[in-house]
Amino acid sequence: MIISVASGKGGTGKTLVATSLALSLKTSDAVQLLDCDVEEPNDHLLLKPVITGTEPVMIKVPVISKENCNYCGTCAKVCVFHAIAVLGDNVLTFPPLCHGCGACSYLCPQKAISEEDREIGVVEWGQSDGLNFVQGKLVVGEAMAPPVIRKVKEHADRDGIVIVDVPPGTSCPVVEAVKNSNYCLLVTEPTPFGLNDLALAVETVRALKIPCGVVLNRAGVGDNKVEEYCTKEHIPILLTIPLDMEIARLYSRGIPLIEGTPVWKGRFIELFEKIKETVNEGTIDIKR
Repeated sequence: MIISVASGKGGTGKTLVATSLALSLKTSDAVQLLDCDVEEPNDHLLLKPVITGTEPVMIKVPVISKENCNYCGTCAKVCVFHAIAVLGDNVLTFPPLCHGCGACSYLCPQKAISEEDREIGVVEWGQSDGLNFVQGKLVVGEAMAPPVIRKVKEHADRDGIVIVDVPPGTSCPVVEAVKNSNYCLLVTEPTPFGLNDLALAVETVRALKIPCGVVLNRAGVGDNKVEEYCTKEHIPILLTIPLDMEIARLYSRGIPLIEGTPVWKGRFIELFEKIKETVNEGTIDIKR
């Protein structure tokens, strides 16, 4: 089973939920945590894993042969990402803009374009006290997170339980991380910003046809608009985490919630049982 943990905005407690869920389940099931927030992975700060392997993430970028090129401009016309420009008898390439689709080399009439690898990130894997852990790291300054996320997900062990820590927001990296999940947990907070971005996240998982539920973090601050929204949209609130200074202290010291406050382990196990029941029954808890 693959459970993705997402949020419409950063800072809602997504990492807290993902790590707590994984650590709560590891003693009874084979559990793997994938940190797909490759622009700012921080699950390792709580899990402190021993990294045992690494793999670079490459994409193909064009290399122009001046001997064969006749500067027709076809490559620039077919590149929707504007990674190639033809100016007179010069062809300029912009590797950071390239998505590695290969259209330019495939459609070049003169076959003047070859491809070479360019490293945009790295995938690391290891163990954290019996928990299998994989994370991706995007090279600073790179804009192409999805290829790194795809490489992280290639390491998913589908025979067990896979928890995917998703990037914040609703853009392409989020879609890449969430797709093919059996269930998506949406972490939010009871504030106007939390509600606005939760609604955007719900639209995203609806488009992907993935059932979802909400974890309401920092309950007690703000208002009850999130609860009203979830009732209106038939989205279950599966877990409520109060605004608690002790939780904040544990998090700031890099101590996982269920280790600092063991009572939460049972609550996250109950959360998983609710998800498991929904997935096994094939019930959908969001409008289509």
